[in-house]
Amino acid sequence: MSAPNRRVFVITGVSGAGRSQALKVFEDFGYSCIDNLPIALLDRFADLVLRSPAMDRVALGMDVREGSLLAVLPQLLRRLRAKGLPLRVLFLDASDETIVRRFSETRHRHPLGGKIGDAVRRERALLSGLKGAADKVIDTTDLTLGELKEKLSETLGLRGTQEMTLQVVSFGFKHGLPLDADIVMDVRFLPNPHYVPRLRGLTGLDRGVQRYVLAQPVTRRFLEDWRRLIERLLPHYVREGKSYLTIAVGCTGGRHRSVFCTRWLAQRLRRAGHPVQEFHRDVAV
Repeated sequence: MSAPNRRVFVITGVSGAGRSQALKVFEDFGYSCIDNLPIALLDRFADLVLRSPAMDRVALGMDVREGSLLAVLPQLLRRLRAKGLPLRVLFLDASDETIVRRFSETRHRHPLGGKIGDAVRRERALLSGLKGAADKVIDTTDLTLGELKEKLSETLGLRGTQEMTLQVVSFGFKHGLPLDADIVMDVRFLPNPHYVPRLRGLTGLDRGVQRYVLAQPVTRRFLEDWRRLIERLLPHYVREGKSYLTIAVGCTGGRHRSVFCTRWLAQRLRRAGHPVQEFHRDVAV
């Protein structure tokens, strides 16, 4: 029985068209990637995947090194689908001129050996049946690595923003920026509870500080505008292959304003369905 959300991809194509780069993209998207699993083991591997709930995202790389066994692969894939394995085949292709140029630039040897032009023609003949059985063919002739990531994400629906792990961390500028921050927001423009005697010993996790910060006219407008901006940006980070995104929120000491704003943002993002980790680096300093 296949799990409802299980995804299994076979990534193949002409040597030099970007199969290895595509596997790295799948890995960035949280897939368990296996390159050059022998076709003879594919049936047994499929049984393992079907029995293991943890193996819900798998990508297998296969190329022409399987030789004559490639001829039986389309039939084997049909049999595995009949067993309940939700297989999708991605075939990467590129023009002959592009393939020859890429091999010349990298000075890699073609898997079939000999002159590159002749090897590409032989390879296309060996892979013709597999290309015909592919669910999706992507021409990488004019694609950069970044464009390949975006195309994979968009055309195959590899992930949504709900599958990127978000970290929201508060900090104090006087203690330095978090080294892993991707987005930094400075909230020192908000009135500082530190200068209110009854609030100085509290933190942004306390209701008194939260009420004080929210009572400022600028706060609610800023927070809502900021939340909308973050949610508009998230899909673009996903298309770039980000598995983790760290949003750092800073005030002077990292105890009041940044702590409250971090909690507020983390709560709103969770309500929108995003997995969010919340940290307060300097709250106890």
